[in-house]
Amino acid sequence: MNVNRERKENRVKELSSEFDKNTSFFLIDFKGMSVSRAVELRRKMRENSYTMRVVKNRLVKRALKEEHIGDLLGFFKGPTALAYASENPIGLAKLIKDFSVQHKILNVKAAIVDGQFIPGERFSEIANLPSRDQMIAKFAYLLGYPLTQLARSMKAPVSGFGRLLDQFKAKK
Repeated sequence: MNVNRERKENRVKELSSEFDKNTSFFLIDFKGMSVSRAVELRRKMRENSYTMRVVKNRLVKRALKEEHIGDLLGFFKGPTALAYASENPIGLAKLIKDFSVQHKILNVKAAIVDGQFIPGERFSEIANLPSRDQMIAKFAYLLGYPLTQLARSMKAPVSGFGRLLDQFKAKK
């Protein structure tokens, strides 16, 4: 077997396993990005436990799962990079958006976020979502708020009666 063909087949297997492990990934057009900017972006991604790889479009098409290939087929034109997020896709979207706004370089072609196809036009909606931790905190607050109000309203007559007794005491 040809060494180059073997290398490509191994690369397809690696990409396929990456798609199996990660439920969220972004297709990024990085045309016009300098090497120093690419290194800076990869460093920021590595610091946050994300991965970015420049890929050959043909190899990615072979490695993609059947359920995603139909949605993403038209987006594999020109230079493409894949950014993976195994745990926090919203954080990765925010990082890509911030870098894109700061340097005016990146363009997200499309994304798969938790198994759902997101076209590039809707990327800003994903990047503007609150993080998972913020959403959990907000949910916990909303769950506890009625109980807090109930406790306050149950405490109100007792504290009101106590203030009334203090006023009687002050009069006498």
